Amino acid sequence: MRTKIAAGAEERKFAGLDVEAVEEDGSFSGYASLFGRVDLGRDVVERGAFADSITKRGAAGIRMLFQHDPNQPIGAWREIREDANGLFVRGKLATGVARAREVRELMRERALDGLSIGFRTVRAANEARTGIRRIKQADLWEISIVTFPMLPEARVDKVKGGALPSPREFERWLKRDAGLTRSEAKTVIAQGFAHLMRERDAAPRTSEGLAAAFRRAAKRIRQ
Repeated sequence: MRTKIAAGAEERKFAGLDVEAVEEDGSFSGYASLFGRVDLGRDVVERGAFADSITKRGAAGIRMLFQHDPNQPIGAWREIREDANGLFVRGKLATGVARAREVRELMRERALDGLSIGFRTVRAANEARTGIRRIKQADLWEISIVTFPMLPEARVDKVKGGALPSPREFERWLKRDAGLTRSEAKTVIAQGFAHLMRERDAAPRTSEGLAAAFRRAAKRIRQ
């Protein structure tokens, strides 16, 4: 849990690990922080807070740790970016490391479903009336997989174990990653899921190829 300490010192803020799927090879994606949400520490992270850190360090310069322990790196972040929802991350657990394999299995069992950012507050504003601190700029240097979340709304949604996603999970992926509208996504789910699975088998084995196949299938379904 983050403790309010002297300005410029290290802080830690937990958020739920809103993970779409953890693949067999340890790859996963999700949100490490959600913008505009008041957490249990009465803090709100504002959009743009991490922009400077991401530009300066890049995903490779921001560490993936277990429980904030610098002696336990468990993988690497491949992508870190801000979007309208929050701090989106895509990473891969180092499955050649025993601890990373343990973490992967705990995530699959939903026994482990939290992320915590390690950062230094650069600029923030306190609201006297509400007691809320709005973090406007944060120097981010690590994101840890941890046990307890400070932001209860965000939890692990799905850890892949061979089953198909639920309609809600699939709809969210179609809108966010495949670029479909809400109406298109619902059409795909209602009329074309089986067809899309056949499209997937013929598509390039990349997220971009799969997304393109979904968009083509959605267009044909609408026609």
